[in-house]
Amino acid sequence: MASNVYEDQTPAPDLQPKQLRHLVWRSLFLQASFNYERMQACGWLYSILPGLRHIHKNKKDLSKSMKDNMEFFNTHPFLVTFIMGVILAMEQKKEDREAIRGIKVATMGPLGGIGDALFYLTLLPITAGIGASLAVDGNVLGPFVFIIAFNVIHFGVRFGLMSYGYKTGVKAIAKLKEGTKHVSRAASIVGLTVVGGLIATYVAFNVTYVWKSGEAELKVQEDVLDQIMPAMLPLAYTLLMYWLLKKGRSPLMLIGLTVVVGLIGSYFKIL
Repeated sequence: MASNVYEDQTPAPDLQPKQLRHLVWRSLFLQASFNYERMQACGWLYSILPGLRHIHKNKKDLSKSMKDNMEFFNTHPFLVTFIMGVILAMEQKKEDREAIRGIKVATMGPLGGIGDALFYLTLLPITAGIGASLAVDGNVLGPFVFIIAFNVIHFGVRFGLMSYGYKTGVKAIAKLKEGTKHVSRAASIVGLTVVGGLIATYVAFNVTYVWKSGEAELKVQEDVLDQIMPAMLPLAYTLLMYWLLKKGRSPLMLIGLTVVVGLIGSYFKIL
């Protein structure tokens, strides 16, 4: 039991905002030493090491803390500052080492999933879609709009979560659990909405065939399919690709299938 307690039980002075900002910048190197044994552990220790040195003046305590923080660690790199803030607050109060380790393990998994939904499945498609649409129209500001918009939110979240996690400490865990389901659901809804918009805009799948009977003409795409539902074929083809992927089909095979469908449709003047 004694091995889980730091020798110096005196709470350390608070970390200053300038120090917290410095740690946020160091967190950018979280995956710089990524490996398949401990994942982000080296980058994690590098990120919080100045904070640990500020907290633990006892060399043995610092050694114990560094050893604990070299254990397996893997989470979303954009949300890691929240965990950093909470762990530093617990280290500052000289909490039990097992409790600190437990909080770190309990938060890294959920934040990894939430981060993917928020950033890679929601924010990235939205900002990239806006930038790409501008670039396609010939606007040279398209790439800059994407980079600036994405990183304003990205770094805002990094710095905000560091301050929030550190100030609220362990209490933030309860708040995180309360809001996790709502955040995930909202992110999923926004992500699906964006994907739907991208399908209708960028997936080109139109039937060019025109049915003729005497002087009468019927454009299959405009007069039939679009009247049922605009962009129905792009949606159907996208869902078919998704279904085939879930069935274990190779992406390369699906790309080849798409090329074949396009060639056949063009040869017979259907698509």
